[in-house]
Amino acid sequence: MENHEDQLLWAPSPERIAGATVTRFMREAGAHHGIAFADYAALHRWSIEHMEDFWRELWTFCGVIGDGPGARTVVNPDAMPGARFFPDAKINFAENLLRRRDDADALVFWGEDRVKRRMSFRELAGEVARAQQALKLAGVGEGDRVCAIAANTPEAIVGMLATSSLGAIWSSCSPDFGVQGILDRFGQIEPKVLVAVDGYYYNGKTINILDKVAEVRGQLPSVKRVVVVPYVHPEASLSAIASGVWWGDFLQPFTAGAPSFLRLPFNHPLYILFSSGTTGVPKCIVHGAGGTLLQHMKEQQLQCDVRHGDRLFYFTTCGWMMWNWLASGLATGATLLLYDGSPFLQGGRILWEYAQAERMTHFGTSAKYIDALKKAGLSPKDEFDLATVRTVLSTGSPLAPESFDYVYEHVKRDVCLSSMSGGTDIVASFVGGMPILPVYRGEIQCKILGMAVEAFDDNGKPYPPGSGQRGELVCTRPIPSMPIGFWNDPGDARYRAAYFEQYPGVWCHGDFVEITARGGVIIYGRSDATLNPGGVRIGTAEIYRQVEQLDEVVESLVIGQDWDHDVRVVLFVRLRDGLALDDALIAKIKQHIRTNTTPRHVPAKVLQVADIPRTKSNKIVELAVRNIVHGRPVKNVEALANPEALEFYRDRDELRS
Repeated sequence: MENHEDQLLWAPSPERIAGATVTRFMREAGAHHGIAFADYAALHRWSIEHMEDFWRELWTFCGVIGDGPGARTVVNPDAMPGARFFPDAKINFAENLLRRRDDADALVFWGEDRVKRRMSFRELAGEVARAQQALKLAGVGEGDRVCAIAANTPEAIVGMLATSSLGAIWSSCSPDFGVQGILDRFGQIEPKVLVAVDGYYYNGKTINILDKVAEVRGQLPSVKRVVVVPYVHPEASLSAIASGVWWGDFLQPFTAGAPSFLRLPFNHPLYILFSSGTTGVPKCIVHGAGGTLLQHMKEQQLQCDVRHGDRLFYFTTCGWMMWNWLASGLATGATLLLYDGSPFLQGGRILWEYAQAERMTHFGTSAKYIDALKKAGLSPKDEFDLATVRTVLSTGSPLAPESFDYVYEHVKRDVCLSSMSGGTDIVASFVGGMPILPVYRGEIQCKILGMAVEAFDDNGKPYPPGSGQRGELVCTRPIPSMPIGFWNDPGDARYRAAYFEQYPGVWCHGDFVEITARGGVIIYGRSDATLNPGGVRIGTAEIYRQVEQLDEVVESLVIGQDWDHDVRVVLFVRLRDGLALDDALIAKIKQHIRTNTTPRHVPAKVLQVADIPRTKSNKIVELAVRNIVHGRPVKNVEALANPEALEFYRDRDELRS
């Protein structure tokens, strides 16, 4: 198999290292604790071995606003779950995000190429003050839920901040969810107020969702008020929506003064996020204000080098945790560049046009988007001025080594390409970027500070870095953004089963990984989708990487099919328009996989499909396809962006022999 080692793609200049925020953190933390940190590895080791010192240092360095960290940093530091961070502290999340009040851009918004808006930090605080008063009048208080069917518009940020300023809990999904998908989520948590956009633009089309909003409203008896954000259809009637009111009318009675903030315990609930729901009704994951804030400030300031005045972009919907992550950029004084719609408008150019026009410093996207640009042959560096872009961020699925090449060849040579991985479960990352470290092909740069990440074998023992062994990604020390718990989960039974059953007292995340000799990380896919032909574990990402190098293949999906008392590898491919899968192409695909991996990676079957099913956040759903192939029900097709695609996998004659 190809070796990732030593394929250096980028190294930071001495000036970049000297100017990085993490370099200043290293210097200040070292001075406070009498340590001279030799390098990032030493800093990371200290952050794990001196956990309490690290998190308290981070609180001070990031300037968390509140009543101070309190006397205790962590209670029950060896308990997972059970550890509690800063139990004496009181903060308000929105207060920390609204620290800047000047006339610079806080939010810039592009709704495809149809709508452009901007809002200053001063205006943002004023709008939050108005929304806060309106929510309070609607009866929203501490612990109540405000749910949103939201496009990625400024109103979503305003609504979230107003909600959290009151100590209420925010939860959102994107407007392309079906009625049942929305009810599966919001029905469990019984919101008092529902915020909804009237529709959205996608790929040049206008999609009206007021009928859907009315239907959802009719099945959420807890809702006292529906607030509709005008976006695509401002002249529409809300008569079909019980207790419906336009956003402007909801805020109209109130003036834009200074918002007030209710300071609450560090772990007070802030967000409810949802698991993808492809194996059942989505889990409602409750995240605390303090843990979310600290983790995001750490990742953005230290791992991504986001600074006051930077212009931070992440392509995301309001149904993906990256929206919550992006919103936290306000706490550093960065401008948020919001985009709603298709990233493939103008042949995939629109986001790069946005980067140029708004002097983007951080371009965040999914690995799938980068792969799609590569397939389309687009070279943004030849068409756009990307001088201000310092960092490219990628998450959502493993970034293939060829996609690393693509970024450096066709986006920008001097850029820190930071592939990140974590999840909804911790609303943060375990592994990610580092502006003072080099970038090696196909490799995530490092374990993130404070995250005690290991690759465990089946017996719960860590594989040594550089051993070449792949194991389960685990976290062996507690972190502030572990969920408070799941909603309506007596005794935390489902929460414990989800993360702590496989290795008691250790967080098991469900990724199949290798840790390299230099401390980088390679992710081979989800461990629940890992293939086991002949008892050998193979990560699905290894096969995708090879198949999607072929010009004929647009994308692919691979599963393990139970067969003859073993597992056989089955590969589904979506080909370029007009192509049909024949014996010659099957042979080419198999040979390419065999040459670049091992004979065990070669699929027993290769089948053509018209579409690949994926979640709303663009992750392919291997488990749903595996269930279909084995005749088992897919429990929650509402979680899929294109559930009709599952029919291409059902009852295939080719899989009966």
